[in-house]
Amino acid sequence: MAEEGDVVSKTFRALVESADRKFARVRDFPSYGRAQGQHYFQKVFKAYMRLWKYQQEHRTELVKAGLNRWEIGEIAGRIGQLYFGQYTRTSEARFLVEAYVFYEAILKRRYFEGCKVKDLGVRFKELRFYARFLLVSLVLNRTQTVKVVVEKLKALVDNCNANFRETNFKEWKLVVQEIVRFMNADTTFAIASARPFRYSAIFDCHPNSVQYVARFHAKKVLKFRDAILMSYHRNEVKFAELTLDAYRMLQCLEWESSGSFYQKHQAETKENGVVVDYSGTSGLIDMKLVADMTDPTLPPNPRKANLYRPSVTHLIAVMATICEELPPESVILVYLSASGKPSHINASPVESSGGSKRTTKNKLTSHNSLEQNFSSPEPHINGKKGFSDYYDDYLWLGSKGNGGSSNLYPGDIIPFTRRPLFLVIDSDSSHAFKAGLTWCRKRRESCLTAFAI
Repeated sequence: MAEEGDVVSKTFRALVESADRKFARVRDFPSYGRAQGQHYFQKVFKAYMRLWKYQQEHRTELVKAGLNRWEIGEIAGRIGQLYFGQYTRTSEARFLVEAYVFYEAILKRRYFEGCKVKDLGVRFKELRFYARFLLVSLVLNRTQTVKVVVEKLKALVDNCNANFRETNFKEWKLVVQEIVRFMNADTTFAIASARPFRYSAIFDCHPNSVQYVARFHAKKVLKFRDAILMSYHRNEVKFAELTLDAYRMLQCLEWESSGSFYQKHQAETKENGVVVDYSGTSGLIDMKLVADMTDPTLPPNPRKANLYRPSVTHLIAVMATICEELPPESVILVYLSASGKPSHINASPVESSGGSKRTTKNKLTSHNSLEQNFSSPEPHINGKKGFSDYYDDYLWLGSKGNGGSSNLYPGDIIPFTRRPLFLVIDSDSSHAFKAGLTWCRKRRESCLTAFAI
């Protein structure tokens, strides 16, 4: 029996190491692009499926060999990370639900509670679990769960401060401050009866009965497939890398659960000899999920790339990648929320002078290249601005120390107007984008709608 226990324990540890190695390969994959290492994700899911089933089948032997409950929680947390990562890349609600299911199971089964107080490593794992669960709950709009997890996170941070005085938990105090500030700013936490930003069957009529607006294109029926969400403001409300502006836009671009969409199943699971009911915990670890987790009457969510404080170069690179992979007869939405000219922002003389030189150079280079692609700029007609005037206003994406440009001009968006584009500019400089790109649309006859806030 002892030898059999050793074999089970060694096999389990080997499966853990193999799954962790595969997880490390996909952890930092970008959240945009349609073909970003999908085969790697399949391998990671299969590895954790094998690991999860093995620990379920050999739970008794593993516990006798010294398996801790927090180790089971860590495996479940990794699976939750994988599902949430798939959601950020595909925007498929089923992956978001599965991430929530695994995190909720960790919380209800108290996998991280009861371990040794002096185990600092386990405490950090528990802190990271709460932070990830908060993000998933926010996106899924589970406000009550967010409130519960926030209280647990506060208590854990206080406990860690009391028991590990030699360790600095300043970063985790900031995490608590961020989520509290986010909750205070978002109306869904203040008003219990507030309707969700997502399309909801309870409040909204069915999509087929909604009156259609004018066609985006005269001869084509375009489908909304992709979206880019970007926000940059000083001291903006955020949690992790999700700003309040991007969060609200993300909610507006998805469908709220309805009918059989998030139907719960009763599952009886034995925990320490006691039958416990965990409603909604599917336990599935394969990417081919049950059919009743999707509502066939609703369109799929558009893919969304959420960019947190990107440089202008990175933003343009992401737009280029998504536009290149955009399916035929599709339209992309780009939401940009940022301040205009940073005249009110105090910058050091070195940053100001350096930024000014780079800005002027980038401005002239981009302007000259566009002059070659178009005929000479139109003169001012009836007091209206010509093409060249729309390099005077811009969005400010913060001071960059890597030599990149901090300013996004209307002219930077022009190359992407060759594809169907719906542009939303939330800025005090939005008028320049609306006027400049409308001028470009007339010259190029592209599918472009510019909406200024």
